[in-house]
Amino acid sequence: MADAEKKVPAVPESLLKRRKAYATMKTMRIKQLLADKKSRKVTRKLIYKRAEKYHKEYREMYRREIRLSRMARKVGNFYVPAEAKLAFVIRIRGINGVSPKVRKVLQLLRLRQIFNGVFVKLNKASINMLRIAEPYIAWGYPNLKSVRELIYKRGFGKIKKQRIALTDNALVEKSLGRNGIICVEDLIHEIYTVGKNFKSANNFLWPFKLSTPRGGMNKKTTHFVEGGDAGNREDQINRLVRRMN
Repeated sequence: MADAEKKVPAVPESLLKRRKAYATMKTMRIKQLLADKKSRKVTRKLIYKRAEKYHKEYREMYRREIRLSRMARKVGNFYVPAEAKLAFVIRIRGINGVSPKVRKVLQLLRLRQIFNGVFVKLNKASINMLRIAEPYIAWGYPNLKSVRELIYKRGFGKIKKQRIALTDNALVEKSLGRNGIICVEDLIHEIYTVGKNFKSANNFLWPFKLSTPRGGMNKKTTHFVEGGDAGNREDQINRLVRRMN
């Protein structure tokens, strides 16, 4: 009789526990979503401000060059711009008959395939490396437009040793946030101005896989100054990038 009088609960205790746990998880998830939304809004504002600042900085750099050039011309002098700090290097020849030393230099430059391109910080050591590999590469000094177009159109990041397209600023922030680089505009600025975090920013970028140049090459085996394609072409690299991007 005592057993019969015992009331059976309407809902089993295990189900009640499960419901309670689910409700707690849902509340936490909603809180997290709201926090993420808030932080994204703050980041978006910060990115916009930084992009605005960079735009102003680039414009001032450009105007300063023009002003100094005009001032020099006015007094019958010549204005010599500062030496370039950044180079863009493209491998233009394949693997046939490459000497071990040149092969090693191309490996160090991360140019393992034909029509791969990389940014290089110019100093004494890197210039010597470029001279060794000169018959196999075309290089020069890229302008802001080239840097921006390459990163936006063909930019891939090295994330967990994988080649991932840079479709979101969050990908950049996750890998380079510790260096203060939180968006693609920060990455472009760091590369173009060769900032203090250039090495980590450049290593994050996967070597650019460019197309065969529209209109073809002139002569790969001859230096650019002799009417060919190899070697240093200074600011003329921008024309080649346009044809290959």
